[in-house]
Amino acid sequence: MTRRRIVCVSCPVGCEINVDIDQGSIVHLEGNRCPRGEDYARQEAVEPKRVLATSVHVAGGTYPLVSVRTSTPVPLERIPDMMEHIKRLTVSAPVRLGQVLDRELLGTQADLVATRDVPQGSPHPACTPPAPAGSRPHVAAD
Repeated sequence: MTRRRIVCVSCPVGCEINVDIDQGSIVHLEGNRCPRGEDYARQEAVEPKRVLATSVHVAGGTYPLVSVRTSTPVPLERIPDMMEHIKRLTVSAPVRLGQVLDRELLGTQADLVATRDVPQGSPHPACTPPAPAGSRPHVAAD
């Protein structure tokens, strides 16, 4: 039998919940102060999930990246594979808030959704790399 100590994140209280697991099944759970804590601990002990938040490359946009998140929590063990997949993605501008960029990410029920707009156009000045040290600005001849 294994005992796991889980800190609940369902509310600000942060209950410390002890979960006893035997052969993949929960046999005892204690320390939660509400039903949400029990639900969280049961999920976390057997199959932990997280909402994945990251960014995706944008081609032709005013920003080089768009922030994204999964539409539902995904299995924690799948996140490294998902990140490998996402780092190879490039979407074309414009990107709209709420736009699904990858449906059913790696066979899960979670979609990858944009969390901001990225208009099409020239890069925003804040996203333009600085000129190399010692270089002079280009001045057009008359």
